Order: sequence, then structure tokens, then C-alpha cells
Amino acid sequence: MPTACYLRAIEGGVLLTVRLQPRAGRNEIGAPHGDALRVRVTAPPHRGAANEALLRLLAYTLQCAPSRVQLVRGAAASQKRILLHGFTEEEVLRGLET
Repeated sequence: MPTACYLRAIEGGVLLTVRLQPRAGRNEIGAPHGDALRVRVTAPPHRGAANEALLRLLAYTLQCAPSRVQLVRGAAASQKRILLHGFTEEEVLRGLET
């Protein structure tokens, strides 16, 4: 399975690069945008609500515990780096396809 440019395997999991759009009409994971995966959430960026919505959406989509999805960079930026603990690139790609 070909690797996506927004995923990078590291020891213990996978790093996912996301471009987040808060205050969208609905929560959805979209198509890649450059070297990041485009994600839209309805929550506003105020007090980290959009970041929390992003992490919940990824955990729900990948059918895993929220503790396995961690924001590691970009808390105040639109481009974020998410650590997905215990996943392989192939598992993440399969989970995002559904």
C-alpha cells in the first residue's frame, strides 16, 4: 500500500499532519491539502475547542480510545501534528478510508 505524504511512521506509532478548519458546517475528514490532511470541525478555535473536536473525530474515525490520539504540535496554528499511538501507516490509511 503506498504511503501518504501526510503520514510518517515513528517508533510507537504514526505522525499525522493535519490542516484544521474550525467553524465548518460539519465535522469531516477531507482530501489531502499539500502535505497535510484537510479536516473540518464545527467547533470554534476558542480555548482549544477545535483541537478537542479534532482529536475526538480522529479517535472516532480510527475506532480507538481517545488516549491514543495526541496533539504534539500546532495547538494555536491551523497546521497540526498528531501522534497516533500504536498504529501503522496502513492501519491509519484504512481507517481514514471508511
